[in-house]
Amino acid sequence: MSLFSWAEKSPDSLHLGGVIAPDERLPWPQTAVMGMQHVIAMFGATVLAPILMGFDPNLAILMSGVGTLIFFFITGGKVPSYLGSSFAFIGVVIAATGYAGKGLNPNLGVALGGIIACGALYTAIGLLVQVVGTGWIEKLMPPVVTGSVVAVIGLNLAGVPVKNMAANNFESWMQAATFVCVAGVAVFTSGMVQRLLILVGLALASVFYALLTNGLGLGKPMDLSGLLAAPWIGMPSFASPVFDPKALIMIAPVAIILVAENLGHIKAVTAMTGKNLDQYMGRAFIGDGVATMVSGSAGGTGVTTYAENIGVMAATKIYSTAMFLVAALIALVLGFSPKFGAVIQTIPLPVMGGVSIVVFGLIAVAGARIWVENKVDFSDNKNLIVAAITLILGTGDFTLKFGDFALGGIGTATFGAIVLYALLNHRTAGTSAVRTDF
Repeated sequence: MSLFSWAEKSPDSLHLGGVIAPDERLPWPQTAVMGMQHVIAMFGATVLAPILMGFDPNLAILMSGVGTLIFFFITGGKVPSYLGSSFAFIGVVIAATGYAGKGLNPNLGVALGGIIACGALYTAIGLLVQVVGTGWIEKLMPPVVTGSVVAVIGLNLAGVPVKNMAANNFESWMQAATFVCVAGVAVFTSGMVQRLLILVGLALASVFYALLTNGLGLGKPMDLSGLLAAPWIGMPSFASPVFDPKALIMIAPVAIILVAENLGHIKAVTAMTGKNLDQYMGRAFIGDGVATMVSGSAGGTGVTTYAENIGVMAATKIYSTAMFLVAALIALVLGFSPKFGAVIQTIPLPVMGGVSIVVFGLIAVAGARIWVENKVDFSDNKNLIVAAITLILGTGDFTLKFGDFALGGIGTATFGAIVLYALLNHRTAGTSAVRTDF
C-alpha cells in the first residue's frame, strides 16, 4: 500500500457522513477546510509556547509544519497527528537559560542544544520499540496510565482559559457565549458545518464580540491595526544550537513525557476509530523525535503530537491523515507570513479562551474514553489509586524540584503514574477493593 493510501480508495470512501478513518478522506475542498481547522486548533498553543520561552512564534509555526510532514512520511501516512510546540519544555528551558520572560531568549542556543538532545533520546526510544516491540512500554504504561496522562493534559491546561484569558466579568461572559456557540454548532447543525464546529463557533463568537465592543462599547474593542501593519511575507528568525552539558541533562529527560503523550495520542485515536495503530508506535516516536531535532536545529521549539487536534478529531469524527498533510502545508506557508499571525492575534482573548475550554475538555474526555474502551477495572485498588493520584497531581500542577531541575504538572503526573503503577503492580493477590460509597 502506498504512502497516500486514501488516494487509492474507491469513491465510496470519499463521503461526508459518519466516521472518516485514517486511510480515508473527504473530497479535497472539504479536506482543505478541515486542515485549516486543525491549524487553527493548534495555533494558539503553538504560538504561546515559544512566546513563553522567548522563541520566534513564526518560526515555531513553520517548524510545526515541517515536523508534521516529517512525522507523516516516517509513519507512512498511517497515524493522524499534528506536531506543535510542546509545553513540556517550558519549565526546563526557562531554568536552563535563565529567561526573564520578555523578548527573544538571549540564551536561545543553549535551549536548542538541549532540545536536540531530547529529540535524539526520543528517537532512540522509537528505534528500540521498532526492534523489540511495544510490550515493555505497554507494561510500563497500560490503559489506566495512558488514559490518566491524556486526561491530565486537558485538566492541567484548564486553568489557562479560566484564570488567564478573562480579565473581567464581561470577558468571562464572552467565554461562556463562545463555548455555547461551539456547543450549539456541534449539536444543532449537520454536515460540514457541524464538522467545522471549532471554526464556525469561533467565527460566530468573534462577530458577537465585535458587535458588543466595537459597536456598543461594552468591552475592549477588537484592534485591527496590527493586522493592517503586518507584512504579507517575512522571514522568521533562525538560530543555531549550543551544546551545554548542564542544559542537555536538564532538557533531554523531557523525552519520557513526549513518549507518554504520543502513546496516549495513539491509544486515544485507536479508541476513537477502532483501528489498532500500535504497530506504528515506534515509527511515531521516531517521527516525533526527528522532527524535534530538526526544529531545534533551526531555532524552533521541541514538538509533540498535539492534544488540541485529538479534541478536534473527537468532535468531528474525521481522522483522515490527508487533512494533516494539508494542515502541514498550510503551516509552511503561514510560517513565512506575519500577516497570518496578526490575524490570529485579532481574535479576542476571551473568545479564544471559550474555544480552549471546549478543546481542553475534549482532551480530558478522550483520556476517559481510553479507560472505557479498554475496560479498565476501577474496582481494582491499583487502577483506582493510580488514576486518582495522577489526576490530582496533574490538575493541581504538583511540582517537584531536583536542584535546578523542576518537574511540574504534566511531568509529575506522567512519571508518577508510571512509577506508582509499577510499584502497585506487585501487590499481593486478594487485596480487597477500596470502598467508594462515601
